[in-house]
Amino acid sequence: MADAAITVARAAGSAALHPKSTIDRARHLPEIVPALGQAVKPILTGRMDDWRGEYAYTLGEQAFVYGFPYIYNAQLRHDWVTQPRNPSTVPYAPVNHFWHAERLLDATYRDGGCPNSDTLYSVAWVNLGSEPVVLSHPDMGDRYFTFELVGITSDNFDYVGQRTTGSGAGSFALVGPGWQGTLPAGVRRLKKAPSPWVLVLGRTLVSGPDDVPPVRELQEQYRLTPLSLFGKPDAKVPESRDVLTPIPAAEDPLGPWKTLNAMLAENPPPAHHDVLLRQFAQIGIGPGLDVEAQPDAVKRSLIRAAGVGVPLLKQQILSGDWAHVVHGWRYPPPQMGRFGDDFLKRAADQSLIGVAANDPAEAVYLLNFDDADGNKLASEGRYELHFPGDALPPVDAFWSLTAYGEDMNLIPNPAGRYSVGDRSAGLQRDADGGLTIHLQSEQPDPGKEANWLPTAKDGTWFVALRMYRPRPEVIDATWECPALTRVA
Repeated sequence: MADAAITVARAAGSAALHPKSTIDRARHLPEIVPALGQAVKPILTGRMDDWRGEYAYTLGEQAFVYGFPYIYNAQLRHDWVTQPRNPSTVPYAPVNHFWHAERLLDATYRDGGCPNSDTLYSVAWVNLGSEPVVLSHPDMGDRYFTFELVGITSDNFDYVGQRTTGSGAGSFALVGPGWQGTLPAGVRRLKKAPSPWVLVLGRTLVSGPDDVPPVRELQEQYRLTPLSLFGKPDAKVPESRDVLTPIPAAEDPLGPWKTLNAMLAENPPPAHHDVLLRQFAQIGIGPGLDVEAQPDAVKRSLIRAAGVGVPLLKQQILSGDWAHVVHGWRYPPPQMGRFGDDFLKRAADQSLIGVAANDPAEAVYLLNFDDADGNKLASEGRYELHFPGDALPPVDAFWSLTAYGEDMNLIPNPAGRYSVGDRSAGLQRDADGGLTIHLQSEQPDPGKEANWLPTAKDGTWFVALRMYRPRPEVIDATWECPALTRVA
């Protein structure tokens, strides 16, 4: 039913520009003729027979954009808490427990979100509904690490890590929106979380395969402890996997809306969103509302809105509308990571493309979908990225370049090579001291393998340049990343 809604939506858009040809084509599309005729009629006659359905559709699109992070995170939380798949690379842990990656991510990880292959992840879904949870880590020496703290809407609310809280051992209280109380001595209070449920995204830098065991030893010392158990020797944190089960559209075309309503009840939106939620309530969208109680015309329109919602968000990402573009590279705005009431960017550019987005002060990710001539990166193409010797990415931690397929996953390749960066073994410098990276699907000529970043053999692909603890010239875009040049 959702697929039909997508078909109708696309047809209606074409109809607005080419009504006669659309009607002619409709005669050859019997499965959508009734819906298509209904969509085209107001364009041709100027009459609107189903105002309620049309209004529900337009409002439903806004509600979907607003609510996408809730829907997406409901699925992600359910998968990562209750669905064991490949525990070495895909998160799987009870609530209030860390899952730690045992090895660097590779192309066997298929959950999207543009994962990196530079750090070992430590991930946890944390419930702050009844009491704070204390995050603890050991002394990290000079190793880069960070714990990004993310609310249910994909906005960051604080950090623990090398940049913000220092490298010494410490304990930090994650506090929910309604909690009042005092903390034990030695426990530092972080900024109050905006939602009872939060995501902790930990990253610990790995210099190479031989560096994995030391990082694993550090990970085993990361702790999440409910406040009531903190400081008690040998206390065991309960292992609960009780989280909301999302309803997929494949099982129920209204499932995304039912999931959204349940998530909004579980994670109440901020008070200043009330005026918007009162509008959505007219079509059955809001905390604890029953979308099934809506008229059939409204339900049909909501199915249609959900069907085109994700493609709309993907197109927004690809458009680059959210970014300042330099030589094809999308420089993020200063609001990245905390888009707040900019619901479109919050949904597409924080949630869909990467689960969450770092604050620019922590990390800047530059995305590029085009070559120097403005053409989309092609699977058959061979490209070069050349950094002059005095213009390598300016960072205080590290940088890397990674290629992704259109599904936002790492690209499978026989070499098992997913990124090139300042820690890559054997990088060959140019005669002038610069650095040239070769981006292509096939292995390059002898002598260039060390600087090779494999790309997709089929379909579209793009690249992300990650810069951790970037210097000010990256954040304000005065350092300009060179263009990708097609050489064959």
